[in-house]
Amino acid sequence: MTTTEKIQAFYRAMFDALGPQGWWPAETPFEVVVGAILTQNTNWKNVERAIANLKREGLLDAASLETIDIERLGEVIRPAGYFRLKAKRLKNFIHMLTEEFGGDLDALFALSTATLRQTVLGVTGIGPETADSIVLYAAARPVFVVDAYTARILYRHALVDSGATYDDLQSLMAGALPDDVDLLKEYHALLVAAGKRYCKKRMAECAGCPLEGLLEDGQPVWEVV
Repeated sequence: MTTTEKIQAFYRAMFDALGPQGWWPAETPFEVVVGAILTQNTNWKNVERAIANLKREGLLDAASLETIDIERLGEVIRPAGYFRLKAKRLKNFIHMLTEEFGGDLDALFALSTATLRQTVLGVTGIGPETADSIVLYAAARPVFVVDAYTARILYRHALVDSGATYDDLQSLMAGALPDDVDLLKEYHALLVAAGKRYCKKRMAECAGCPLEGLLEDGQPVWEVV
């Protein structure tokens, strides 16, 4: 089985076993953007609490986030953790959106995929995973979001080495998959689900994992990833 065939087989195996994940949970693209920034280094339940606070305070729009005092914003999003840092990052994004696109998310999303990604990456505090989450889930553009679960699963199945970079992993996945936004969303979410349930950081629980049947001799590779 080639690498491309295996990556495609991963998707079918996970989808059949775990079903559709319905990710990203949000009511609007703007909420996806905010959630992508807030979810850095925390779990989604904490992000949900922070977003609920923003909604309750009437702050889930660009104009309100542009004008609110940063200290006050930090208190509102406190449940997301690292709240002072995340308030700055959220403010940085909103400032870019306001200064360059008049606060209009649709205008930002009218950019070409490559330009959109580079524009979002240009915001201080936003890295590749967050930027690609915004591009895929909020702007509905075909990019593959790489995270720790992706790296761990691909490494333990010997599809990449431990030194693979974000770009290496993204190129590998993109080369094996069609430019299908819905599939790319689902694949990313399935990897997260499989990683959380089976391919854990300290130890893989291969028995019962949807990808167990795709292991070869000498796999999984045992190293904390």
